[in-house]
Amino acid sequence: MTAPADHPLVTAVKPLVDAMGAELLDPGQATSEDVVLAWEGADVVAVRLPQLSESLDHILTAMERRYGMPLAELDRKAKQGVVRTLEARGAFAVRHGVETVAGALGVSRFTVYNYLNRDSAARSE
Repeated sequence: MTAPADHPLVTAVKPLVDAMGAELLDPGQATSEDVVLAWEGADVVAVRLPQLSESLDHILTAMERRYGMPLAELDRKAKQGVVRTLEARGAFAVRHGVETVAGALGVSRFTVYNYLNRDSAARSE
């Protein structure tokens, strides 16, 4: 990337870009799918957003770091919390999202659906 790493715009957006698993690029490398960010009328940096499935993998990795262990080693209550968090972040709108999450948690798809249904039932009461 040719945009200066210490440019205020790059400094401001880098934590968000990293959290999303996105990539910073030189604006000249941007495609129509990328988001070009300007500062005072000049293009400074482009952001290449990850594919949704890559975002889910990135989110799962970040959650493992937060818990300090593989998600499959969490207890049932913690796994239910992970599913709630992932649902709020739209993880289950991604193709094969339930399967990906089930694999990361070391549970079956049926168990993930049970966690989701339990939360839906509790909210509707």
